[in-house]
Amino acid sequence: MSLSGGPAEAPPVTQKREFWALMGYAVALGVFGAIAGLVFIGVIDFGGKWYNDSDPGWFGGQWWWVAVAAVAGAVVGLLRRLTRLPHDVPGLFADLQTERVDRKIVPGIVAVSTVSLIGGASLGPEKALGSMGGGAGSWLAQRKSLGKEDSQVNTLAGFAGAYGGLFSSTVIVVLLILEAARPGGQRLTKALAAEIVASSVSFGIYFVIAGAVFLDSYQVPAYEFESWQLLAGVLLGLFAALVVTLLAGLMRAAARLFGRLKAPAIAKSTLGGLIFGIVGVALPLTMFSGSEQLKTVLKDPGTLGLGLIAAVLVAKMFTFAVSQASGFVGGPIFPSLFIGGTAGVLVHQVIPGVPMGLAFTCLLAAVPGALAPAPFSMVLMAAFLTQVGALQTAPILIAVVTAFLTMEAVKYLLARGKQTRTATAKPTAPA
Repeated sequence: MSLSGGPAEAPPVTQKREFWALMGYAVALGVFGAIAGLVFIGVIDFGGKWYNDSDPGWFGGQWWWVAVAAVAGAVVGLLRRLTRLPHDVPGLFADLQTERVDRKIVPGIVAVSTVSLIGGASLGPEKALGSMGGGAGSWLAQRKSLGKEDSQVNTLAGFAGAYGGLFSSTVIVVLLILEAARPGGQRLTKALAAEIVASSVSFGIYFVIAGAVFLDSYQVPAYEFESWQLLAGVLLGLFAALVVTLLAGLMRAAARLFGRLKAPAIAKSTLGGLIFGIVGVALPLTMFSGSEQLKTVLKDPGTLGLGLIAAVLVAKMFTFAVSQASGFVGGPIFPSLFIGGTAGVLVHQVIPGVPMGLAFTCLLAAVPGALAPAPFSMVLMAAFLTQVGALQTAPILIAVVTAFLTMEAVKYLLARGKQTRTATAKPTAPA
């Protein structure tokens, strides 16, 4: 029984005017995100048509591609200088975790990413779209003089609006953002509602105009679930961790080499374009984000052959590392989906007893799930992209969790080893 005269309980967050103002902003950000997505994706699709006549086999590219990639690298370097884009651009997940986008660098990110993706760099469109949506959310929050918490919610709603059309699923978009940002308290309620509104509005507009969806993109052969596939999920997760470890090593090596290179930034990006252009001539499936190229790998693995698939897998990791290290700008999700899916096809080619659908879906989710701080989103994305049954998602989840925990364990051991070396190197204090 409450005492009379006591302090009144605060009303629920949904009964406050500020909450409904955020919902209105979410609608506006959904509309903006859909338009931005349609324009951006349309531009890079149109600009990338020079690749359409390629042959996926060995040396199926054209040597003039090298010139295109090199020119794209030069333009990237020039745009970075003109827009004063810093060398270390915050990554997609760094922006989500800070729940803030530096609006001053958004034009530079969009311009450089547009040229990067048209030029064939092994990167995805999600970085530029997220910067546009999140930057619009931050700008709107400043214009409306929102507090820190509501500004963060508005930024996340901007991301949701930008991704609603790209990923074609409100569920995937909301889970991806919540896993990466991890808002708590009342902010979770506001962020969840705002993201659902923004992504739903964005998807509705995008679908009506474009008529294309990201879901069900990869048709895998149907297979029946059996209990041994749960153990296979563990083994596939360990293989995904091995792939990610190799990718991380290539990324670190490329960053170190380009960092030590005593040359202007424009020369570095031009060199990067030359490198992935030459690789693209030899292995055309390594070009661009990998979204369309993965369909070719999945459709004709027997025609491509085991050797070509293995070469494409390693080369894609190499071109992704070079693209990032040399100054090109783009997202990591689409290339990591290609790497994971191709690794799954490779497993099936080596061990035919492992169903193609099992190997492909597990590694499609486990590789990006080990890279990104959003493992459950990747499980959901793999299930939606391949339309596998409910039972078949169990091995996918096990593979993703295994890969994620393995990589976290590796990071922990490396950090402990570094701390031990640092402590050993310190001189002993005099008595």
